Amino acid sequence: MKVILTQTIDRLGKIGDIVNVKDGYARNYLFPKNAAKEATPGNMKTLDSLKKKQALEDAKRLDEAKALAGKIAALSITISAKSADEEKLFGTVTTEMISAALANEKLTIDKKDIVLDEPIKKLGVYQVGVKVHPEVKASLRVWIVKEE
Repeated sequence: MKVILTQTIDRLGKIGDIVNVKDGYARNYLFPKNAAKEATPGNMKTLDSLKKKQALEDAKRLDEAKALAGKIAALSITISAKSADEEKLFGTVTTEMISAALANEKLTIDKKDIVLDEPIKKLGVYQVGVKVHPEVKASLRVWIVKEE
């Protein structure tokens, strides 16, 4: 039986996929959990229109992400941290601190989307990766200065 998945199911497919499953699996598991619909011509038309709408939304999100990545790449933030005489920090600069500094610049980036190649433990200038979108990444310049 051909069904259209309305939920992502491991080892079967993602939302919107058309898959062949056994009749019993569809009737006893997928349909009662509203995880799938039967692949009728009417449901197929609805799926096509939803996929077109989704593609337009994805393209719009990608354009917004590219614009945000441009803003981030042009930006340079400064973080003050306590340090010893030989430029070594007391602790490390965290992604949460970088996220807060970006919030001061009116950019909302989740700390999970900030990628540090290595822990920041010294004063200096660092290039930090920011995941803006699954397909778009930006590079942010972070200055770590001594707190007075």
